[in-house]
Amino acid sequence: MFLRRGQCRADGAAQVEVSAPAKLNLFLEILAKRPDGFHDIETVMSPVSLYDTLTLTDDCSGELMLENDLSVAVAPPKSAEQQLPHGSENIVVRALEALRRASGSERGARVRLVKRIPLAAGMAGGSTDAAAALAAANAAWNLNLPDAKLAEIAATLGSDIPFFFAGGAALCRGRGERIEPLGPLAPLHFAVVAPPEGLSTAAVYRTCRAPANPCRAESLIAAWRSGRYAELGRLLHNRLQEAAEALSPWIERTARELHRWECLGHRMSGSGTSYFALCRSAVHARRVAAALSRRGLGRTMALATCPS
Repeated sequence: MFLRRGQCRADGAAQVEVSAPAKLNLFLEILAKRPDGFHDIETVMSPVSLYDTLTLTDDCSGELMLENDLSVAVAPPKSAEQQLPHGSENIVVRALEALRRASGSERGARVRLVKRIPLAAGMAGGSTDAAAALAAANAAWNLNLPDAKLAEIAATLGSDIPFFFAGGAALCRGRGERIEPLGPLAPLHFAVVAPPEGLSTAAVYRTCRAPANPCRAESLIAAWRSGRYAELGRLLHNRLQEAAEALSPWIERTARELHRWECLGHRMSGSGTSYFALCRSAVHARRVAAALSRRGLGRTMALATCPS
């Protein structure tokens, strides 16, 4: 996340702006189903260069108010089910409520959220917004909580949210809340497709089954660290992809198209429906994204991993 504390407004209220990145899963394996209904996973995630913008203004009234701006969204929602909720049903508001409970603060906030990350696409748009809200309020309310404490609060809200306090790519285990930062790594370039319809994370997990012999992420991480990018492309993995293909035709269709473009590898991100190709360079990523756009697969983007 990139946090910028703004100047105090004329009314004296502190204002903070955060650029909240999307993420891609380069590796995602299901290890087992847990007694609590969640799944133990092993995943390698990296933030990428597509950002929502969250602006939070301190409010001494104690109210929490959220304005969602979808005017520049990469893939605007097609149905009422995908519309962003307001009030305490929204993960941003829930994050601020959790921060108040944990800190004892009674401050309020006015939040404007500009959405660019596609909804229901496996790129953690809601999770990154929640993490951004925690970081922004921590600064605006002068709480001075360390990132480790913010990540602890984040883990109570959702599995992916603590990842955004890791500062870059990370290996995540458990429900996704056990984070092992991977440190500085060479940038990767992707062509990413956001199809015109999303998928429910819960529905995809219900359809998926844990394998008898799970894959592990060590080889992929080693290939990335040593710059063996062709090998890295071959090791891209997502156990949820088969389940998602059974629920949406867009996954298999996008995969078929990408076979034509000499990418190093390609895979679905998270629970879908976004799909990415690992490319040889930024120029290659732009060329592949443009070609996919012409094929009418959805909104396409050329993105790169964010620096640690």
